[in-house]
This record gives sequence, C-alpha cells and structure tokens, in this order.
Amino acid sequence: MNIAVTIFLVIGAFFTFVGALGVLRMPDVFGRLQASTCIATLGTINIVIAGVLYAASSDMSAGVIVKLVLFGLLVILTNPVSNHALCKAAYHMGIRPEKGFEPDDYAADFGAADDAENEVKEEA
Repeated sequence: MNIAVTIFLVIGAFFTFVGALGVLRMPDVFGRLQASTCIATLGTINIVIAGVLYAASSDMSAGVIVKLVLFGLLVILTNPVSNHALCKAAYHMGIRPEKGFEPDDYAADFGAADDAENEVKEEA
C-alpha cells in the first residue's frame, strides 16, 4: 500500500511542479489560469487519493477519509467554475491573448465582436 501512496504523491507533486512552471512561463493571463487549474485539480486530487489510501491502510477513523473525500470533491466542483469566472472577468476587462482565440465564444457573451471589428478598422 505504501507504494501506491508514494506513486500518487509523486504524480501529485509532478502536476503541481508542472503547473507552477506553467504559471511562470505562460505568455498571457488565460494560459496562466489554465496552469493554475492544473495545480489545483490534478495535483490536489492525486495528493488527496494518496491521503485516502494512507488513512485506509493505517486504520485511521472513517471521519478522516470522509473529510479527504469531501475536500477532493469540493476541489473538483469549485476549481473549474472559478477558473471560468476569472477568465470571463479578464475578457470582460479587455484582456486578450497574444495570438487571439480560435473560436471567440466570449465575444457573443459580451458583444465584443463589434468592438474587435472597430479596433481593426481603426488600425487600418
């Protein structure tokens, strides 16, 4: 069982490390938000799984396992929603990625398609 716990801890640490590198290396806000979501979701979930396995193998109370599972569920449910809200807020404030969006779904939400066309006309 200790091997499984170690494997999940290493996987969680790997995703946390890669996500931290992503936060430092990504060129814009949207990439950094994606990398931070990687840290919170994949890193935390693997570490929670390691904690659940460790608690189960060392005969801890069921309350510890329930708390770990609830913590993992809260991370899974809240992290993507908060990331989406932050991305939408950044878009609404006028922040755009360097290369542009392939499909710009946020433009329909905020009516920014007209603004983008006006900016292109002004530059020409």
